[in-house]
Amino acid sequence: MRPNRFGIRIAVSTLALAVSCGAQAVTDNDILNDASTPEDIVSYGMGTQGQRFSTIEDLNTDNIRFLQPAWAFSFGSEKMRGQESQPMIKDGVMYVTASYSRVYAIDARTGEELWQYDARLPDGIMPCCDVVNRGVALYGDKVYFGTLDAKLVALNKDTGKPVWIKKVADYQAGYAITAAPIVVKGKLITGVSGGEFGVVGKVEAYDPESGDLIWTRPTVEGHMGYVYKDGKAVENGISGGEAGKTWPGDLWKNGGAATWLGGTYDPDTDSLFFGTGNPAPWNSHLRPGDNLFSSSRLAIDPNDGSIKWHFQTTPHDGWDYDGVNELISFNYEEDGEKVMAAATADRNGFFYVLNRENGDFIRGFPFVDKITWATGLDPKTGRPIYAEGGRPGDPSSIDGAKGETVLAQPAFLGGKNWMPMAFSQDTGLFYIPSNEWSMDIWNEPVSYKKGGAYLGAGFTIKPANDDYIGVLRAVDPKTGEEVWRYENPAPLWGGVMATAGNLVFTGTPEGYLKAFDAKTGEELYKFNTGSGVVGTPVTWTMDGEQYVSVASGWGGAVPLWGGEVAKVVKDFNQGGMVWTFRLPKDRVASQ
Repeated sequence: MRPNRFGIRIAVSTLALAVSCGAQAVTDNDILNDASTPEDIVSYGMGTQGQRFSTIEDLNTDNIRFLQPAWAFSFGSEKMRGQESQPMIKDGVMYVTASYSRVYAIDARTGEELWQYDARLPDGIMPCCDVVNRGVALYGDKVYFGTLDAKLVALNKDTGKPVWIKKVADYQAGYAITAAPIVVKGKLITGVSGGEFGVVGKVEAYDPESGDLIWTRPTVEGHMGYVYKDGKAVENGISGGEAGKTWPGDLWKNGGAATWLGGTYDPDTDSLFFGTGNPAPWNSHLRPGDNLFSSSRLAIDPNDGSIKWHFQTTPHDGWDYDGVNELISFNYEEDGEKVMAAATADRNGFFYVLNRENGDFIRGFPFVDKITWATGLDPKTGRPIYAEGGRPGDPSSIDGAKGETVLAQPAFLGGKNWMPMAFSQDTGLFYIPSNEWSMDIWNEPVSYKKGGAYLGAGFTIKPANDDYIGVLRAVDPKTGEEVWRYENPAPLWGGVMATAGNLVFTGTPEGYLKAFDAKTGEELYKFNTGSGVVGTPVTWTMDGEQYVSVASGWGGAVPLWGGEVAKVVKDFNQGGMVWTFRLPKDRVASQ
């Protein structure tokens, strides 16, 4: 009856105030020190550099078998698909997003809802690759997230009530936001999605308190960036390169290069690292040239948005390989000297190690079993050496509306896609969620129309093997050696976490949260969450115990774009939950 339901809502609201008011404001120092404060997770990546490495060692290879469910929380309603979020935890409160631009605050001890916010989405949203959202940012007394209609929303952390809502871009032109924003030096930083609609990618900084725009940095050559003073753009702006220099004609005006995965931040060099997506359209014969700054990694000055350096992984991309995959900062020693490096595993199948101070190429190597579009990388520059006949044919060179079809591997969904890898400070290895698949791809004529798909290509994705598609790999960035691998029947589409307990966690579309020995790859633990895991696990301590959480809910790009691969996953159930696990105190070995 309604009176009883009303009474329950009052009780929950009271609980929300009692618990969340205990959460302290998140500061710049909290964010910068996130990787070394095990009781909280206040940055996307479990540290601004995105290593996703936890220093907690209570849970380890000896006692992982005692990890047990503590609670599970349902996101509810019919919106149960594509849960790619990374939870945040601050002072006993979990903040997590769900599909269709929803945010929840949850009591991390009990799993009880404190508040929920649902964005009011218009009917005409055009998300390319499912209705996903990958997480929030925390700063001060607010929670921030992006929406599928390309808005930034600031919520009060205690009540979930909106403080401000700002339009970042026009959703009717194909823009969206799916990534978690990040906070750097008191600025709220976001990218945008929409490369398949001929948008212009950009990175922008906003004032977290007011929502005012501080600077904007378009990621297609020829577009100017600006710093804003008192709401007005500085006259001279910041150069975005010469218009048309690496693009033919006016194609740079709708050049794509969306920054749809968000970024990392390296305090050592004071640099934001953002990847950029595919150039538009996919039909590369329409746009000869390198097409900067598409399919690239950019180092951006957080103070004004200027580009410090760029490294393009797939110049003149003709396969939709993008370049958005996270760039992770790490250090290693070589010949007795410290190397300040950054690494990325690209959708194109190559793993790159760069000097993060200047973007210089250090080394690169394949991390997947087979690459057909290129024969290797130039050892000095890292530019790909294109394979003869590896590019889809030009439809204008033959009769008919379709160019010559080629078989390309990896498929455009990538050797690795959005799902973040992890770096262990103990083993020195990267743990890469990857996939082995190929595609038939061909080009077609296309012209730009606002809000319409801007591809000029067709494709069919196929598994490369009969018995597995997904491969979790442990890779040495200094040698390129694959130290171990775990093969999974369905594609891997969830993130990875490494810990000081010599553990590596990830999830599978079959529904399992799994843990492996970080040194050997031996599978040590699995728990079925009831739906495919495409979220990213995290771990933290609370009340003297170690916890692990992960979102569960099958979806994302694979069932939408997967071609023949979709047959492998067609019977998987969608879902929408966050699961939390706990290691009891009495299972921790005495020191």
